[in-house]
Order: sequence, then structure tokens, then C-alpha cells
Amino acid sequence: MTVVKVECVRGNIAEQRDMDVIVNAANAELLPGSGVAGAIHSAAGTGLAEECRALAPIRPGQAVISSAHQLPNQHVIHCLGPVYGVDEPSDRLLAECFRNALLLADRHELTSIAFPAISTGVFGYPLRDAAEVAMKAVVDTLEDLNCVRFVRFVLFSDQDLSVFNKALGVESRLSGRQR
Repeated sequence: MTVVKVECVRGNIAEQRDMDVIVNAANAELLPGSGVAGAIHSAAGTGLAEECRALAPIRPGQAVISSAHQLPNQHVIHCLGPVYGVDEPSDRLLAECFRNALLLADRHELTSIAFPAISTGVFGYPLRDAAEVAMKAVVDTLEDLNCVRFVRFVLFSDQDLSVFNKALGVESRLSGRQR
């Protein structure tokens, strides 16, 4: 079995220079916004929004890929996470974001991917629940990957980092798989 490294770090998703692809916690129209989408669009320049027009709209759980423009990465994968309490079943839709992004990166023969905490900002998903869904989705998808070898979660705060690290540790022990 091939080992895929999974780690959690505190940082800015738009500054992950060593990642082939970063994931945008996008809105349905893939427009610049606040939070993760705002940071990514700001760093990428106006070309990203122009390219995204042809890819929108997307549905909760869906993932689409674009160029990275002025970002230091090869690509950006845009995922629309569920709005907690509105888009149901929210856990399945959130898991699909991670699974679909991983499979899309793999199809494009990318080896490393960085995720933010999708849906935990203005979409209101509880952080601990989102971390558990994210880690389980990643671990459950590992056996389907041929190219992706490095998965990073980039968290905004120390609290977010702590919650995601705990979820990673629990999921790694439950699955018995290496991280």
C-alpha cells in the first residue's frame, strides 16, 4: 500500500508554495468573496475570476479545477461546501467536497493538495463536526488515489489547528492506516 502523508498546519491557504493544488472554499458562482475565497482570488489576480465564469455555477459537494494564475501552485480546485442546516444531508455533501477534490487532483496527476476548513466560516458548519467529516472522507478516499501523496489541511487559527489535529489522530487510529 502506498503511503499518503496527511498533515495539519496553521497558515494561509494562498501561500502554500509547495503544493501542486490548493482548494478554494467557493461560493456557487465561484466569485471572489470573503474568507478563503477572498484570499485565493486576491492572491491569484483577476484572471482567476474570469476563468471561473465558465465553470460556474456549481452545486454543494461538487469540485471543479482551474489554473492558479498568480498563485504559486499549478491549479485551484473549487468546492462548494454545504450551508449548515440548509443543504442536507450536510455531512454527505461536505464529505463529497473532499472526495471529489482528491479524485479531481488525482485525475490531473497532481501529487499534493491543500484544503481549508470548508464550510466552517460563513456557511456555519460546526468546526469539530467538519474536521471529523473531512478526515474520514480523506482516509476513506486514500485507496482510490494513484498520484496524490500529500494532503495538507491549512487552518486559520490555533484553535482550528488543534481541532483538526485531534480529528486526524482519531481517524488515523480508527482506520489503522498510516498518515
